[in-house]
Amino acid sequence: MDLKAYLKEQCQLVDTALDRFLPRETERPGSVHAAMRYSVFAGGKRVRPILMLAASQAVGGSTDQTIPAACAMEMIHTYSLIHDDLPAMDDDDFRRGNPTNHKVYGEAIAILAGDALLTEAFKLISDSRYAGGVAPATRLQVIHEIATCAGSHGMVGGQVVDMESEGKTDIDLPTVQYIHTRKTGALIKASVVSGALLGGADDRQLAAITRYGEAAGLAFQIADDILDIEGTTEEIGKDAGSDQARGKATYPAVIGLAAAKEEAQSMMDEALAALEIFGAEADPLREIAAYIVKRKN
Repeated sequence: MDLKAYLKEQCQLVDTALDRFLPRETERPGSVHAAMRYSVFAGGKRVRPILMLAASQAVGGSTDQTIPAACAMEMIHTYSLIHDDLPAMDDDDFRRGNPTNHKVYGEAIAILAGDALLTEAFKLISDSRYAGGVAPATRLQVIHEIATCAGSHGMVGGQVVDMESEGKTDIDLPTVQYIHTRKTGALIKASVVSGALLGGADDRQLAAITRYGEAAGLAFQIADDILDIEGTTEEIGKDAGSDQARGKATYPAVIGLAAAKEEAQSMMDEALAALEIFGAEADPLREIAAYIVKRKN
């Protein structure tokens, strides 16, 4: 398959839906709505919503069933980036090649824009107008999956341990694995599991896609660790080498760059192996797994 064309098509689909679902800048309070839109449309690759759509497609689901939750996932991801960039956390000036939200709108509005995106996401998933025929029990299951993976036992928990580990020289591999599988991996896993649920996956399909999501999520963050070392600021859209400068707990820092590359490849192989029960309908998931490890941004 032509992955570049597939990603472009799916990205445009998600962007169109996000534009429809997000509040307009002309709606009061315009300042926070403008800030929400600024970061959502700042050039993201839409990896998480596209993974959700691809997982749904792999089990026979439709776009209409999945696109609201896919957009909600991008809102949650964007909120996490806005907050992650704040001076109290990573204190980044650029994200995706653009000034970070707080640099444009100020810290207070940036915080509130993140808060609003998080809550807007769950409002969207729970809105019966966009259910697409999915049973209420399934939608509730999806809400629970996403909330679990976004909270203190998922993404937020990973961010906490990430900050607490910064600058320490005695961080071990289990701690880095804890950070990575939660800070980044949890939302990727939630994306594919939610897509499979919305698409009507049976137990066997759901188990396979869950394994895929866990492996692909870890591969994604290890690849980010590697890009921070090997990528340029222009390629990755933020300051290159920032992880090293802050003493972040990363795979290359703990096991070395070469071993980190081997682990990323191993996780990609594990993700692909999990999809063996599927045919060509899962090819987008397969191609995205390879893209995650080989990408340059």
